[in-house]
Amino acid sequence: NHGQIPQASSSKPICGIIGTIRLLAGPYLVIITRKQKIGTVNGQTIWQVVETEVISYTRTLLHLTEKQISQNKLYISMVEQALNTPYLYFSYSYDITHTLQRLHNTTPEFLQMPYHERADLRFVWNGHLLRELANQSELCRFCLPILHGFISINQCCLNGKPFIWTLISRRCCFRAGTRLFTRGIDVQGNVANFVETEQIIEFGGDRSSFVQTRGSVPLFWNQLPNLKYKPKPRLIQNENHAEAFSRHFDTQIFNYGRQVLVNLVDHRGAEGLLERSYAEMVTQIGNPNIRYESFDFHAECRQMRWDRLSILIDRLAHEQDEYGCFLLTRDGTLVSLQDGVFRTNCVDCLDRTNVVQSMLARRSLSYILQKLGILRTGQRVEDQPMFEILFKNVWADNADIISIQYSGTGALKTDFTRTGKRTRWGLIRDGINSLTRYYKNNFADGFRQNSTLIHLSHHTQGFPYITPLDFFLGADLRAMVADKEFPIRPLLYIGNFVLVSNLCFSDQHLQTFSFCWFLLNYLASVALYNCVFHTNRHSKFSQFNINSPEMIQ
Repeated sequence: NHGQIPQASSSKPICGIIGTIRLLAGPYLVIITRKQKIGTVNGQTIWQVVETEVISYTRTLLHLTEKQISQNKLYISMVEQALNTPYLYFSYSYDITHTLQRLHNTTPEFLQMPYHERADLRFVWNGHLLRELANQSELCRFCLPILHGFISINQCCLNGKPFIWTLISRRCCFRAGTRLFTRGIDVQGNVANFVETEQIIEFGGDRSSFVQTRGSVPLFWNQLPNLKYKPKPRLIQNENHAEAFSRHFDTQIFNYGRQVLVNLVDHRGAEGLLERSYAEMVTQIGNPNIRYESFDFHAECRQMRWDRLSILIDRLAHEQDEYGCFLLTRDGTLVSLQDGVFRTNCVDCLDRTNVVQSMLARRSLSYILQKLGILRTGQRVEDQPMFEILFKNVWADNADIISIQYSGTGALKTDFTRTGKRTRWGLIRDGINSLTRYYKNNFADGFRQNSTLIHLSHHTQGFPYITPLDFFLGADLRAMVADKEFPIRPLLYIGNFVLVSNLCFSDQHLQTFSFCWFLLNYLASVALYNCVFHTNRHSKFSQFNINSPEMIQ
């Protein structure tokens, strides 16, 4: 473009292009303006996205109506919400979407392809945003695949031998969303909150990796927010569970080999339905490459008896030894391949799941460090005090970040991951996070869910996901509340009136918010009273007759 750019134009350095997105005002360019070095994998630098910017191609909004301008601002805030959810990563010279084993199993021609063409599409969170750039050959070199998840790269030393220990968690974008809005499986076999976690050791040119996966119970089920603290999971009828289940595990086996399905949900109560249905489907399908291992985490570890998790690890030890890990020596000799994975889940695939995955990772780490000669025979990771502290904290950080991405809060039970024991302060912290989750699931996750959708698939035709307290004026309120399937249940009855509240926070610091009360008179009129506050000050009070033509319009 030499000579085409006016000299008066301004310029700014950028770290990369995430892609382009089309909103109501037109196309926007999404760029990385700040980055932070995380470390190196296989000698290649890995970066974390620190700041991004959404730049409009158009210089004016005169072609939009006031309503469209308002909607366009909302869409931009959604894109920014998705970009600001921690964390996004990239590399200019290394494909972080693939495991070491997948990269080793490729052809030389594959490795010569541009990164955005050979990246694992399951983990490219800007795949849709890169489409316009990828379709223009002269712009392909600017396509930068972005990974969403968690990466920790650590320089370590045991017995005087330095090595690099890395943990990479890759979030899948195929059935992405928030905790209660995105559960179970879709017809293509993609499951909610699917995460591939790879543990890498690099020692003097030797490289090893151990891979695990997590993902929602692979059946059609939901658990939509309804103002209850813990909505009951519900299987969706009239869906072909077996077909979707088979597709999911055909893909799993193709990518990872044999499977041990570690199910940590409760065997009784509301979660018991999922456990029984999962077990029945495994039996019905009868795939010889999968084995089902059910472990009632809460029942087995009740009264803070978390030492009983060793029972589960002992049950899995034989398969872990049999599956092995990927090991490539410095001279290029392939010592072993990982022949299968543990696919772990609880209901959220967060708290219980991360605890068990960290225990399997520790067991694998002890084996490979001995294999590489870093640990002596008989030594274990848990017997190395300084490294054990690092190991626990990195896995707890992994739990927190994956949980923030899916549920909006840090993980529960991380006191055990960080310290090796359950503590009373940990219980208090879990209570705080549980209450925060309750608020976000019922008041804020509709916006977060739509933010994810617009980032991944350009969904700009209305908002399909609303929280239970979101409300569309112009609907027949009395009929909706009378409907047994209506997700909002009355909070308080006052004579002939029923009170339903709606909280809508306008910024992340909760400084300004509106608090709306809907007063529904079953006998006659329906009115809306809207109170807007700024911190502790009342600033506006309005009353509306919802039955009026103006309000319905």
